[in-house]
Amino acid sequence: MKVIVIGAGVVGVSIAARLAQSGAEVTLVDQAAPGSGTSSTSYAWVNSNGKEPVAYYELNLAGLEAHERLSPQGEDGWLCTGGHVEIAIDEHHRADLAARIERHSKRDYGVEIIDVDRARELLPDVRIPEDAKMIVHYTREGYAYPLKYLAHMLGEARKAGATVRTGEGSAVVGLRAADGGAAVDLADGTTLRADRIVSAAGRWTARLAALASVVVPVREFTEPGDIVVGYLAVTNPLPVRLSRLVTSPWLNVRPAGGGRLMLQALDLDATADPGNVPGPDSELARTFEERLKALIANTEAVQIEQIVVGQRVMPDDGRTIVGPAPNLPWLYVVATHSGVTLAPYLGDAVAAEIMGERQELFDEFRLERFMQDSTFGQPYAPRKPGQQ
Repeated sequence: MKVIVIGAGVVGVSIAARLAQSGAEVTLVDQAAPGSGTSSTSYAWVNSNGKEPVAYYELNLAGLEAHERLSPQGEDGWLCTGGHVEIAIDEHHRADLAARIERHSKRDYGVEIIDVDRARELLPDVRIPEDAKMIVHYTREGYAYPLKYLAHMLGEARKAGATVRTGEGSAVVGLRAADGGAAVDLADGTTLRADRIVSAAGRWTARLAALASVVVPVREFTEPGDIVVGYLAVTNPLPVRLSRLVTSPWLNVRPAGGGRLMLQALDLDATADPGNVPGPDSELARTFEERLKALIANTEAVQIEQIVVGQRVMPDDGRTIVGPAPNLPWLYVVATHSGVTLAPYLGDAVAAEIMGERQELFDEFRLERFMQDSTFGQPYAPRKPGQQ
């Protein structure tokens, strides 16, 4: 079987690697360098926290477990498994945490309420408020270094014989049925033929699918602050003891390697615009710095070295899309907001389905759901502390 995978982010590379290892003849194409899209601008929180309904929880749990199985230990590993501590200081946030704890406890997810003293043991340099309403430790959650993961899977793909074509000349300009299979036309004039095409194009999914006259409802950026964009800030190296994620009402923080910290504050995303990214000397950078100094000790010398605007892959109902395009069996579509969490699981499961093994866990995530009543309800924005 010949398969073309479009999109060399963490999801596309995972699928390409597993297909090649399953014996398919795989060509991976991307208009830019591997990992240069959404994969390079992700907070990369690996979790199944608050992912509802239960089918979406189970899908993300499968991703978390796949990372746990696959990531090597030590320097070669991409997954950091120190857990995640979430702090609530008001009653609304406490009530939301209590509801999530009840659900997760029944699922044996790995969650516990901790007191201030225990929180200070886990987060020795974080200033834990004495009047915190609730503090929760999610013991299994972690964060990933997406480009380390991608490097590993790209190596696996090439080792298994996959061909990788990237750059402007490899931009897809045509997508069509041809000779009992399908054809992909590239910007450099090349036409590639295959039995199956996999779209793993992330936030470009809707445009790519439109080339084949398929409607895939994945949102694109329209205005500053919409739900597909958000800021991430990275600091200079700091003498801070932090080995896990921390979520607070003011700031979310995780290690970023080499003593640096990655910062996220969802309330600040109202001005996020990928065409107008504030610099390290901006007012936004100062706000991040002040919030960090208030939350974590030994950060008096903080300087924001980089701010990026991440562009989330956001299907209309917020949940993953995975499966063949209706009435177009040669085109298989994958698009997900949870790309980093799901990548290793999707690599295995999508490859298995394309090779003939139907994946029942995908049944509530197929494109057909947008043609009928959805079980997922209204579209949603990324959850802020205290929101379900």
